Order: sequence, then C-alpha cells, then structure tokens
Amino acid sequence: MKKKYFFFDIDGTLTDLTTRKIIPSAQEAVNKLQEAGHFVSICTGRALYKSEPFRKAHNFANMVCNGGHGIVLNGEVITNEPIDYHKSLAIYRQAISLGYGVLVADEDSQKVCAKDFTFYDQVGPRQEPTTYVIDENYDPEDKGVIYKMYISCPKEEENRLTLLDTVGHMRFVPEYVMFQHDDKKLGIMKMLELVNGNPDDVIVFGDDTNDLAMFDERFYCVAMGNGKEALKEKADYIAEKNVDDGIYKACKIHGWF
Repeated sequence: MKKKYFFFDIDGTLTDLTTRKIIPSAQEAVNKLQEAGHFVSICTGRALYKSEPFRKAHNFANMVCNGGHGIVLNGEVITNEPIDYHKSLAIYRQAISLGYGVLVADEDSQKVCAKDFTFYDQVGPRQEPTTYVIDENYDPEDKGVIYKMYISCPKEEENRLTLLDTVGHMRFVPEYVMFQHDDKKLGIMKMLELVNGNPDDVIVFGDDTNDLAMFDERFYCVAMGNGKEALKEKADYIAEKNVDDGIYKACKIHGWF
C-alpha cells in the first residue's frame, strides 16, 4: 500500500462537539492508519498549549497547530510562531483609541493581558478557560510579541477598525473579533517539506469553514457528514457524520487500513 499523509481537524471531526471527547471509532481508525505505515497528523487552529494535551492523550506523534504556524514532528515542537507583532500592535493602538477593550496573549498560554476591564465590561467573560491579568500600566510593546489578540468590536462596527484586514482574524461570536493565524494548508506544506512528503499523497479530514483553507486541489479532501455545506461542496468525498463513525468508515471504504 502506498504511504499516505493524513491530516485530521480536531473539533467536530475527531471529536464529538457535545462531549468534546474523541470518538472511539476515530481513535481506532487513527491507530490502524499508523499501523499500516501511513503518516498521521492533527491539523488544528488551536494554539499549541491547547492542542498538546489532546495530541499526547490520543497517540499522535505529529501535529499542525496554531492555525498552520505551529509544527510538532515526532513529539518535538519544531516551530510555534506568534502573529505579526508590528501590525498587531498598530491594530491594538487603533482599537484602544476607539474605546474598544483589547485582550493580548503575549505568550502561548490561556493568560491574556489588558490595561483595564473594558473588554470584560463590553463583552463579558470569554467562552473558554481564560486567566485575566489586568494592569493599568500594561503595554504589549513591553513584551514585544503577540500570539493572539481579542478586540471587543461588534461585527456591525468592523469598518471603524481600518487596520482590521492587515492581520489574519476570525469571529466565532458577534461581540468580539479574534486575531490569530488561520492557514492550515501552510502548516501541511511545511510538514510535508520536513518529511519529504508529496502533496498528491495528502488526505485531509475537516468539518468547518476554517478547514476550507486545507482543502487544496492537490489533496484528497474528506468532509464530515456533520460539516458545513461550503466544505462539502469542495470535498472529493463526503463521509458520514463523525458521531456515526464517519472517519472509520471512510478509511475502510477507501482501503487505507
């Protein structure tokens, strides 16, 4: 069997979104693919600190994380790049001048820093584990690095942030915009360079719109049955829902075991 290079999204693909746990048949599929001699990797937008526990717990030696800008190969962190510092700092200054609250992650952790409680007052607590550090003298320029940034600018006011599009960003909730890396394909290509893999031998599994970036025409693209329609329209194959053993069944049908 020719060696393939598999890349799996985590949330909604490997895991059940209701339980946040890996689907047992998906874990079995991963194990069988590795036993068959294939290269198997996670490919997630999650930060390194958030994805490492999952990687270690579920027998993945390799991982693309941090939106394509983090690479773990054979259990070793190869790279974990922050977002563009100078452009992010410029957006930070503009947001503060407009009266928006800004949270800055200046290290790869759940800690975020701010000069006051404006973000919290305008948005409330973030919907994931977060450690808030509030210091009236805080200035991200003192640290000189930014991994992520959150600005309490509602969607209908985005036009006020004229520097918005200078740094990659996304919005999971209407109340605030998040600045982080979002190029999973870039991470896949970096990984292939490290392992001398061929893009024509890549197989990707995803479910959400942020997975569109890794649905390259050179790859064989599998959309989960529970995935977004935009992803399914671009897919080479639509698997059954992940909770209905979609990953395992797709691998079995294609003879990848």
